[in-house]
Amino acid sequence: MDIRLFEEHHADVLYQLIDRNRPSLREWLPWLDWSHTPADTAAHIRQSQERYKESNGFSAGIWIADNLAGAIGVHAVDSLHRSSSIGYWLSGDFRGGGVMTQACYAVVGAAFDQYRLHRIEIRCTTGNKKSWAIAERLGFSYEGTLREAEWLYDHFVDLKVYSMLEQDWQAASAGNRQPAQS
Repeated sequence: MDIRLFEEHHADVLYQLIDRNRPSLREWLPWLDWSHTPADTAAHIRQSQERYKESNGFSAGIWIADNLAGAIGVHAVDSLHRSSSIGYWLSGDFRGGGVMTQACYAVVGAAFDQYRLHRIEIRCTTGNKKSWAIAERLGFSYEGTLREAEWLYDHFVDLKVYSMLEQDWQAASAGNRQPAQS
């Protein structure tokens, strides 16, 4: 597995992967209706590149044997409070083998180092057990549920909130804790 920042030349392959997985991703992710064409995807990549240059997060591809398997990223960074959150999704072809847990482990570690964060959150809908299981495998603390906190196309959904603090990540990493495989 390799995690690489998206570049504009990835727009077509990323769009195709999104489009192929649209029905399953739409169940959990609110942004799919904003991604109608490869040009929309290219615009997203350009915005992500600007955010990266400004040390304000990034979007990256998860690659397995030169095949794009999904995406992961660090959302906008709150520099005053030294906090951010991560988001991720994986193509159906690659789910269930621990790929996303490993990708999240790598990105969380890099985000603490690169952005000097104190806190990272993972937020996911209460029904998305696979997503919140990743947070739990990585040792994130469950903080609670935000009621009807996100509009998902035609209804509100509740979001589970998990967090990891820098000192907890460092302590776990010092013990070489690796994520459990899913």
